[in-house]
Amino acid sequence: MYGPDKNKIFPNERLKELCFIKNTITRKNIIVGDYTYYDDKNGADKFEEHVTHHYDFVGDKLIIGKFCSLGSGIEFIMNGANHNMSGFSTYPFNIFANGWERIQPNLSDLPLKGDTIIGNDVWIGQNVTILPGVKIGDGAIIGANSVVARNVPAYSVAVGNPCKVVKQRFDDKTIEELEIIQWWNWNEKKIFDNLEAIVGNDIEKLKVAR
Repeated sequence: MYGPDKNKIFPNERLKELCFIKNTITRKNIIVGDYTYYDDKNGADKFEEHVTHHYDFVGDKLIIGKFCSLGSGIEFIMNGANHNMSGFSTYPFNIFANGWERIQPNLSDLPLKGDTIIGNDVWIGQNVTILPGVKIGDGAIIGANSVVARNVPAYSVAVGNPCKVVKQRFDDKTIEELEIIQWWNWNEKKIFDNLEAIVGNDIEKLKVAR
């Protein structure tokens, strides 16, 4: 064994509040990497309930990388929540049918933002809301209760409503090296053998491990 079984829903049977969410996904438009977990004592295996307004006809995807840590109460709002803003009213008459469907907008009329993409080794705190089309880079940290409406660069710390970058975790050269190394793509044994370097703060040790 070189760590927990990435194909189990609950990798630690004593901690049912932690779930490897890749193994619970039923929607084809949600893609989650290995070892990414959701932490929620009220149903960690119900992560899909926290991805809202996600409709097949819109075609957008939620893509989450490997080794991400997602806090309880997180919510991903997808593009289906957007309303047409080009006319006088933003009210979605068409969805209530009964004759109102005659003004069904075309997808091209809606302010669609594209896929929502979360990188690898991203830590997102409790009760964070992520709006449609946001891109969060590898190694970023999002503070609790934030509302993320804009892209967050790799290895940045961002907090608040609206969420803003408050600092960079490492210097530019170290971040560049980390993005090249991509330890999250190593095999299980290599990760297991180099855990100290991965959780440490010595880029030279990690480079040697590569």
